[in-house]
Amino acid sequence: MIGLYSPGTSFVHRAPTLLKLVLLSLCIVVIGLSPDLRVVGGAAAGVVLLFVVARVPLRAATAQIAPILLILVVALPIQGFLSGWLVAALMAGRLLVAVALAALFTMTTTVTAVLLAFQTLLRPFRRFIDADRVGLLVALTIRCIPLVADIVREVMEARTARGTRGSLMSIAVPVVVRSLYAADALGEALVARGLDD
Repeated sequence: MIGLYSPGTSFVHRAPTLLKLVLLSLCIVVIGLSPDLRVVGGAAAGVVLLFVVARVPLRAATAQIAPILLILVVALPIQGFLSGWLVAALMAGRLLVAVALAALFTMTTTVTAVLLAFQTLLRPFRRFIDADRVGLLVALTIRCIPLVADIVREVMEARTARGTRGSLMSIAVPVVVRSLYAADALGEALVARGLDD
């Protein structure tokens, strides 16, 4: 399955996964609660700096952030007219920073590190929660998001190559079918590794 990890040796890559998760959560909470556009702008500048320090390829970083820009093209004017442009700018800034931070975390942290971090985090609750299974679930979720995104992209490219302009169903049905095939293959792989109970 296709992951988003971008190998590197920067301090962002080497930082402990739990520390990155905590800082990611804190930053999102702070910018989400702050009514000051300067705080959001400072956070955005900090995220750009972290991307530069981590030496994440520009094309890969842009690919992760571009989808939210498409949403903002529609949402920003509507929010601006309904609630004012300051509120709209805050909303756009918060979304961009949150998505960029999540992308940075994903691109500088291996799935194995995420799995181990969740296992460590949940170990005190092992009497009530199977930490290994929760970690596996999180790792699979992280891995499956880019897989589904690639399936959607391939379906769209195939549709464009055929020169067809069908309904939403003409996109949704192939995406769902291919996603189910991928899930079936993943299930078989897990069963082969003894994770079927």
